[in-house]
Formats: sequence, C-alpha cells, structure tokens
Amino acid sequence: MQVSRRAFIRSSVAVTAAFAGLRSVGDALAEGVNGAATASEAGIGFGPIVADPQKVLSLPTGFSYRVISQMGQVMEDGLRVPGQPDGMAAYPGPDGKVVLVCNHEIWNLPHSKGPYGWSNELIDRVDPATMYDTGLDGHIPLGGTTNLLYNPATREVERQYMSLLGVVRNCAGGPTPWNSWITCEEGVVSANTQYAKSHGWNFEVPATFDGKPADPVPLKAMGRFNHEAIAVDPESGIVYQTEDRHEGLIYRFIPNTPGKLSDGGRLQALVIRDQPSCDTRNWADPGHSVPKEIMAQEGGAGALTAESLADAMGSDYIDPGTVFDVDWIDMDDIESPEDDLRYRGFDAGAARFARGEGMWFGNESIYFACTNGGPVKLGQVWRYVPSRFEGQPMEKRFPGRLELFIEPNNHELVKNADNLTVAPWGDLIICEDASGTCNLVGVTPAGELYRFAEHRGTTSEFAGACFSPDGQTLFCNIQHIGITLAITGPWPTAV
Repeated sequence: MQVSRRAFIRSSVAVTAAFAGLRSVGDALAEGVNGAATASEAGIGFGPIVADPQKVLSLPTGFSYRVISQMGQVMEDGLRVPGQPDGMAAYPGPDGKVVLVCNHEIWNLPHSKGPYGWSNELIDRVDPATMYDTGLDGHIPLGGTTNLLYNPATREVERQYMSLLGVVRNCAGGPTPWNSWITCEEGVVSANTQYAKSHGWNFEVPATFDGKPADPVPLKAMGRFNHEAIAVDPESGIVYQTEDRHEGLIYRFIPNTPGKLSDGGRLQALVIRDQPSCDTRNWADPGHSVPKEIMAQEGGAGALTAESLADAMGSDYIDPGTVFDVDWIDMDDIESPEDDLRYRGFDAGAARFARGEGMWFGNESIYFACTNGGPVKLGQVWRYVPSRFEGQPMEKRFPGRLELFIEPNNHELVKNADNLTVAPWGDLIICEDASGTCNLVGVTPAGELYRFAEHRGTTSEFAGACFSPDGQTLFCNIQHIGITLAITGPWPTAV
C-alpha cells in the first residue's frame, strides 16, 4: 500500500501523520531568512546559536562543550588517537561513568593519521595476532575503533585505547542491545599488493574498558558491501544496514541466534511492495540533472513546496510523508567478490536509495539518512516501522512500513544528513556532512527542524552524535580536525 499525504506537507517541512496533533512550523520556516533562527522564535529547539569565540562549536545559551579526545594524543596502549573520528555510541560504565566506542574512517593512505604514529613508527607495540589484516609491503591498514572511559563528573577521559585493529575506513556502525558496537568498513577492497585479506565487512567490538583489542572476526554473513551504519531492533534482534553508494540498498540481517551475530543468519534487501526496483532517490532523471525550476528556487528565497517539486518532477516524485508497505527478499552470494550485491538486489526487485548513511533505532522505528537524496541532493531521512511479526511468516499479512520522513530540499534547514541519533526525548539529532559550515540539526517527531550546533572553524563534517545513558551529555566528533566533544546543558528529560 502507498499512502500520499501531500496535504500534510507545508513548505519544505514534512509533518508526520503518525504524530498528528503536533503543530507544524513549516510556514514560519519558509518565511524566515535563517531557518534555524525562525524555528527558535517559533518555540522549536533550544534558542538562537551563540558564536563560539574559539571557533570550535557554537551552541545555544546555557550549553557548553569540552574537547575530551584529540587526534595524536598518546593513549594508554602507547598508540596515538587516530584521526577521522566517525560513528560512535555511548554505554553505561561503572560508577556513573560512560564507555564510548568510536570509529576512525582511515585508509592506509600516505599522510593518514593512524594509531601507529604518522610514519607507523609505533607498529612494533602491536601484537600482529590482534590485527585483522597486517597489510603487505609496509601498507598497514590504519582504520579501527577506540574505546574511551569518560567521567561525567570531571568531564575527562580516564582511559583510551585501540579496541579494533587492522581494518579500513571504519565509517559508522551502531550499538547493540547486548552492550557491543558493530563497526562497519566503508571500503570494498580485495586482497592485493597492499592487503593480505579482503575488506568490506562488519566487526563486533565489546563496549568494555579492559584495555584489550577485540577479536578481529569479520561478520561475513552480514554481507560484503560499502557498509555505513546498522541499527538493531531490540524486540526481534534483527539488524538493519545502510549502504553508502549512490545506488545502494537497505538490508536486514536475521541472525540464527539473536544476540550472537557470529552464528550466521540470513541477509535480505528491502522491497517496496507492488513497486519492484523502485528508485526512492527523487532524482530528476538517470543523468542526475535537476530541473531549472527547482534550481532557481533553491538558489533564491529558500523553501520549496512539495507541490512545486511534484509539478517539476512528475508522477515519479515521492512526497515527504508517503508511506509504503515493505517486503524483503533473500540475497545470495553475499560475500560478493565482484562488489555487485546492490546491482543484483535491484534487479531482483529491491529498492534503490541515495547513499544510505546514518541509522539509529528509537521511537519504535529505524531512522536512516540518505545523504544526497532529493531533487537538489540535499538529503532525505527515512523512517521504517517494523512489523509486529518482523522476520516471521505472518509479516506478509502485517508488513513493516517505510515513510519518507523528511526531504527539506532547502540548505537553510538541513544539508546532507549523515550520522544521526535519537535523543532520549524523541527528537532526531542529525550530523551534517557538507561543504562550508556544518551543523547539528534537530528534528522533532512531527518533522520540525531546528539548528542546535554550528562549526565554522574548518570545513569538516560532524559525526558520531550520541547521548550518554543518562541523557545528560551529547557526544559528537568534528571529523577532519580529529576531535571528540562532550556537550552539556539543559537537556529535556526522556519521554
């Protein structure tokens, strides 16, 4: 079933019917020059952003930040904090402390800031048995994860060490309900003159602080592709996965043993019911051109209406707020030596998405970002509500449902959503990955957008947004300068 709810779209803000009764500020946003400021004036968000004199992180009044980890610092294992911090999650530690597990999106490229020193001079400190791949001819895979033990009382990191070694380009991932982190390799490369083993896998990292690296066991049953992020439905134990490709798929992994992904399972791809091989990207045509009418509006006053987009794009345009019933198809040859899983899945009926990136479970839903979806390629956020019979035969009668939650098509609201998380009170917090100034953007359950934080110091994406277990600290990374921050302030209480 497909349900169009264009009547609920006002300007470029999608209002989710599942939360009917909450007011929309779409008209107010459309009229303002600065969407975030207007949202604040309308009572959405935390108020205007105040410029940071240090040019690191500008926040609303009442909030403050501290840099708790920085690229190049020496850790307790004698290695250096790697650069390119990306996806991250927070877990309860002892005595109110917090365990953070953080990805580092690094290849073994020249001048990459890896854990073994800038010239790999510290590699002798590492037991090769703890590395998934030691590389060939001096080409050492520099990616991996770090574990941090953070003390909220002192706002300092007490311990930090490498918790996964010998992998490449650990982009995002996701937390599990059983206190671990699934880290994803966003790079499909075969064993060759640089690598001793193939890459493009997920790995599991315990959220511990014992100083020991995790067993580097690839979770091959979860598929080999350009992994980005995962989210686990705690009710079923099913794991959902995004693929960061311009023509990527959305996958789910049904484990043979819930909570034990290494026991194997089934890999499936999402299909929109009665619309096989559906292209959800809302791109204008296969050549990726954007209608002149849309470009003129986007470059001018700002917000585009769903009606104007639909008129310009034609009948194939998917309105924000549209809901689809979903089926899932089994995938075969999932180790994909030709890196063609997404093509085979699409040919078999799976839906195509525009660079699936961040993914998180919350509000009994799976939210995921498609970074360059939409006619002006500023991104989409989708919401999947699993069936109460998810992964079971009765799912055919009571399918899960997929909604295009927001597609603003307005750079004043959000541009190129990447990592995201669900706040304890139900809002999304989105990390922007775009040229120029990047923001942390909040989205209410009704689809109302507001800016929360801004970084102007360098051209760098935000990444890894996640809340402490008590909801009192928001952690995030500013990737290209290699810092991790802890943000505190008057956060709302959990719903």
